[in-house]
Amino acid sequence: MNKFVTAAVAATIALSSAGMASAAEAQSRGDRYEQRQDRREWRQERREDRREWRQDRRQDRREARQRQRAYARWQQAQRRYHAPRYYAPRGYEYRSWSYGQSMPYAYRTQRYVINDYARYGLQRPPHGYQYVRSGNDVVLAAVAGGLISAVIAGLFN
Repeated sequence: MNKFVTAAVAATIALSSAGMASAAEAQSRGDRYEQRQDRREWRQERREDRREWRQDRRQDRREARQRQRAYARWQQAQRRYHAPRYYAPRGYEYRSWSYGQSMPYAYRTQRYVINDYARYGLQRPPHGYQYVRSGNDVVLAAVAGGLISAVIAGLFN
């Protein structure tokens, strides 16, 4: 009987350790599977983030192009406004400006710059640009160099 009990105990121990090994092995397989799933999900999230970032950049570029198109190079004013009499800068006479020309600094001083553009039905100038009055016309010129990007003819009486 001792041999039988000893054999039964040995068999039980052997089977339980084999069962534990297979359970541990299954557990480690499950952990590896979860880790792979986590990596896949992380990659998918990164892919989606990059896609959203590219779409945002594309939309920003599209909006910038639309803002640029909003300023036609030359346009006739739809409505005329009353303003104080215009005096040309010292040493200059009235002249008509066109797209691409450079406006002298004397025209771009505070006396000629239009800061209340909304009052005259003008859009907000793009960053780095300002509206300048020249006779009865309004010119959209760069602040730094005076490069003209738009002319609105006949805005003032």
